[in-house]
Amino acid sequence: MFAPHRTPLVLLAGLGEPPVRLLADRLTAGTPATALVHHDLRHADDGIIRRRVRLGSAERIETVALDHGCVSCTLRRDLLPLLRGLSRRPEVERIVVQLDEALEPELVCHELHTALVDDTPVTEDVAVEAVVTVVDQASWLAAATGDTPLAEAGLHAGPGDDRTLAQAAVAQAEFADVLVLAGEAPDAWTAARTGAVLQRLAPRAALLDLCGTGTDRLLGAVPGDGHRGTPRDPHDPLVTGQPPLEADCGVTLTMFTAQRPFHPQRLHDALDVLLEGVVRTRGRVWLAGRPDDHLWLESAGGGLGIRLAGCWLDSPHAPAWEDVSPERRTLAALRWDPVWGDRVQELAVLSHRADPLLIDHELRRALLTDDELAAGPDRWHGYPDPFGTGHDEPCDDTAAAEPTSAGDRPTIRQEER
Repeated sequence: MFAPHRTPLVLLAGLGEPPVRLLADRLTAGTPATALVHHDLRHADDGIIRRRVRLGSAERIETVALDHGCVSCTLRRDLLPLLRGLSRRPEVERIVVQLDEALEPELVCHELHTALVDDTPVTEDVAVEAVVTVVDQASWLAAATGDTPLAEAGLHAGPGDDRTLAQAAVAQAEFADVLVLAGEAPDAWTAARTGAVLQRLAPRAALLDLCGTGTDRLLGAVPGDGHRGTPRDPHDPLVTGQPPLEADCGVTLTMFTAQRPFHPQRLHDALDVLLEGVVRTRGRVWLAGRPDDHLWLESAGGGLGIRLAGCWLDSPHAPAWEDVSPERRTLAALRWDPVWGDRVQELAVLSHRADPLLIDHELRRALLTDDELAAGPDRWHGYPDPFGTGHDEPCDDTAAAEPTSAGDRPTIRQEER
């Protein structure tokens, strides 16, 4: 149970607005103490967002102007104070937020925990009871494994949003406490493959069918070890829960680990192996010539990005041992090397039409050889590095040949936890 002053909050996500809206209506119909909030981003390119708030029989639809053209800033400025205001109304016992199809619930939850409203985070007033993602069985797998830009599908969170359907679909599913299956797959094979992917992508999430799912059944299915809106840390374990480790319908979860650095150019050349037949890759990367940089690699479908995620723990500017999470300390202690400290290559690769042995082979070819390792760090600094402060794939030859900088790509971000 939550503290009496914190109002339970349910976040609904998913590609395909009709089934998400249907579930939102089920969770609020006949319950006048449950407020429904929905920000519609379909007109963001026109500079506006349409906000719908319903409580009991009263519904209000208003237009919100984009804050300097940024959807994230606008939602932060509008949604967070709205949630705080609703939570403090005595007649509101629960809030349901129906997220736009383009939104990723983990990013919204990060704002809930970190953005300040009147000098305090909104999580002092609301507690995420569940993150629920609706999965359309007819189309989700194709979306999650393709490279279609959101904009081509008529979905995007404002100007400059260059994400793909795969990035949205995968991010929405893997952060869910409950996955609600809607519609029917076109055939038994697609249904089986979709189930196999979801079991490995979100092993802690409960699976329900949209038919007959209401408030009690949905909230009763939330697992005790669910995310419940707590953002993940790039230093946390890559695999949690108990995902099946055996292959099913060609779907395989593979762990790649090594305790020597990648050659930057060879890694860049090997990245194609993670863009064909792979649903999701997440993990930590260590590049030769960059001894302090803890890099985070993440792919979905045909798109991939590498970002700076802070420092390794034995780096000069690393946080103090006692200032990092117990999970990070434990992982570092288990793999600590007298020379390399906690530096490691650690990638979790969820594939559906790729050969796990080929993935492992290509990534190992990108590691430094014994001779390169013996040459030492001074030699490594001379290697060409196409990554700069971050990198996105696919890239053109010019971008691959020259280091990127923080000014080259507006999507590059540093994640220091």
